[in-house]
Amino acid sequence: MLRICFAFVLATFPVVASADLSGSVRVIDADTWDVGGTRVRLHGIDAPELDQTCTRASGQGWDCGAWATQQVRSLYDGRAAQCTRVTQDRYGRTVARCKVQGRDVGQALVTQGLAFAFRAYSTDYVRAEKRAKSAAAGLHSARIALPWDHRAGKRAVDDPANCRIKGNISAKGERIFHRPGQPHYSRTRISPAKGERWFCTVDEARRAGWRAAKN
Repeated sequence: MLRICFAFVLATFPVVASADLSGSVRVIDADTWDVGGTRVRLHGIDAPELDQTCTRASGQGWDCGAWATQQVRSLYDGRAAQCTRVTQDRYGRTVARCKVQGRDVGQALVTQGLAFAFRAYSTDYVRAEKRAKSAAAGLHSARIALPWDHRAGKRAVDDPANCRIKGNISAKGERIFHRPGQPHYSRTRISPAKGERWFCTVDEARRAGWRAAKN
């Protein structure tokens, strides 16, 4: 009889697993935090880099990376988080799922348009991203290169031998990409200071808002 009662109590009041780490949040950028002194990369999401810029519908430039970080900082800096480790990344950061007041932070950030679902590592937040995109929430109100494409573009500037597609901005402000072998490829010069860049793939260039050269 005692065993039955004990089993009933366990079923009624399930044991809640404790978090792997917890503590006060210090926001480094939108998807990288210090939690109780541990550097944490939030699992399943990717946010703009601090230096990343976007273009509003009006055509006006926007420091969207700094904006996203500031929004996340105003929401979570100094608050208590509980995190569950998933893995460790190549930079030595703890990749973790985190909650604040019981709410999944990744879900909240993607829902508000402050980060994107990082499909390469998780599909947990894809539906939330679709809803945010439909509502033009946050970053979805502007034209933005996805964070992983932005980083690839920066790597291409550092080492263009691996990424041969040239993203040029014409005198009229048109963003045009040129592939090796096209007539104007060899004479096209790339100036990162003007916002021009290299791309690794045609798909990457198109997602960033560039069109193919007509010849």
